[in-house]
Amino acid sequence: MAIPGGTRDGLRNNWDRLAEVYNIGGGRANSCSIWEAFDLVEKFSGKKQVYQYLDENRIGDHICYISNLAKMRAHYPAWDITVSLEETIHQIVEADCRRLSSSP
Repeated sequence: MAIPGGTRDGLRNNWDRLAEVYNIGGGRANSCSIWEAFDLVEKFSGKKQVYQYLDENRIGDHICYISNLAKMRAHYPAWDITVSLEETIHQIVEADCRRLSSSP
């Protein structure tokens, strides 16, 4: 996550929020299903994902979860998401490919 205000000074100027907790995700614009995530991983890795579908919910699973960015945006109006979901998954796949290619 980018530091609010763009610099560490952005944090220093907000001491009243020093212990504040933010649950930051991608919001509605940057959420996807596991199926969509598999498609993106396949797109960037060129490898078919291997999985098994079971037609039953696991205990505790959310049907759909979209993070609420309202608190962060209210406290830091200049803050915004700077890396898309697709780019995030692309970076994860690239990092994993590098890790796998450098392992013995």
